[in-house]
Amino acid sequence: MNTLTIIALSWQHILIVAILLVLLFGGKKIPELMRGVGSGIKEFKDAVKEEDKPGAENKSSSNNNNNNSSSN
Repeated sequence: MNTLTIIALSWQHILIVAILLVLLFGGKKIPELMRGVGSGIKEFKDAVKEEDKPGAENKSSSNNNNNNSSSN
């Protein structure tokens, strides 16, 4: 017996989940929820891209130092 079980969703499972979502949230709320999920994913991707850039941290920290010294 294999201890690793892969859970695969068939179209029947997805249909049941979709029906439950419509019953729980109603047809008008679902697009709003999906928009929120989409914007959250976009913000996450943008944050990951900013961290991947090697010069992004140095530029932002030097700008903060310049702003702090000019305000003193």
